[in-house]
Amino acid sequence: MDITVALGGGGVRGAAHIGVLRVLERSGFSVKAIAGTSIGSLIAAFYASGRNPDQIEEIIANVDQSKLYGWPLSDGPGLLGVKGISDFLNNIFGDTELDALVLPCAAVAVDLYSNREIIIQKGRVCDAILGSIAVPGLFPPRILDGYYLIDGGTLDPVPVRAARGLAPGLPVVAVSLLPPLDLPSTPLGIVSLPGSIPLAKQLARMNIAQAFQIFADSVDIASRQMAELRFALDEPELIIRPDVRGINLLDRVDVHEVAKRGEVAAEVAVPTLSSSVSAISKAKKNLRRFLRKL
Repeated sequence: MDITVALGGGGVRGAAHIGVLRVLERSGFSVKAIAGTSIGSLIAAFYASGRNPDQIEEIIANVDQSKLYGWPLSDGPGLLGVKGISDFLNNIFGDTELDALVLPCAAVAVDLYSNREIIIQKGRVCDAILGSIAVPGLFPPRILDGYYLIDGGTLDPVPVRAARGLAPGLPVVAVSLLPPLDLPSTPLGIVSLPGSIPLAKQLARMNIAQAFQIFADSVDIASRQMAELRFALDEPELIIRPDVRGINLLDRVDVHEVAKRGEVAAEVAVPTLSSSVSAISKAKKNLRRFLRKL
């Protein structure tokens, strides 16, 4: 059963995407194209490169999370630098381009110059991901092909339209790391500051941490509203929502545990997806029969 997948943003919560992909494969679904926003673009690129969910999980779990984000502010206008992330991506993908991947793949970002969504399907995988994950104010924007790119979640938290464009006619499975509007979001807490910081300095920066947490919670609220609007407009065939509440944007997490949350959500959703795919397949067959009779 062929499908296409749209993976949403959500920082370290993105490990849940791995579990969703694992269950989809195990249940007999074949992903023919994949698109991602923010952290979803990273998982999408890994999967589109031919790596299976187990391999992706192993790579992500072995990353030293404390070295991905850094001080000082040397990479552009952002609270955190991205050299660690950039080095990680270059070690994995090098100069590989999106259109050279095994599966059709797109990363979604937003151009600050034109205030519009940009669906990236060509160029270096590393550049596309760095543009898609550039949370405004947190990571510096990425200049690419004349665009000044920030996190795609600003306009498209779960890129259903981009995924559908990669494989028209296939059912789209949307994976959202944001709770629906009728559920509480991540409780307000203190985010882990990146890197190893002596206690005295960390205490001095508590106000910064608190300010960042308020900012991150505000971004989540806006993203939840935007996600629901886009779901109503783009109408994915299925929405899977792993329960990743309680995980803040830059927390250090147990990747295996977060991936398991994705598995749990996907296992619940698979029967609905099977019914939807069967209904779509039946409708297409009936349409073909009808057209042959004309």
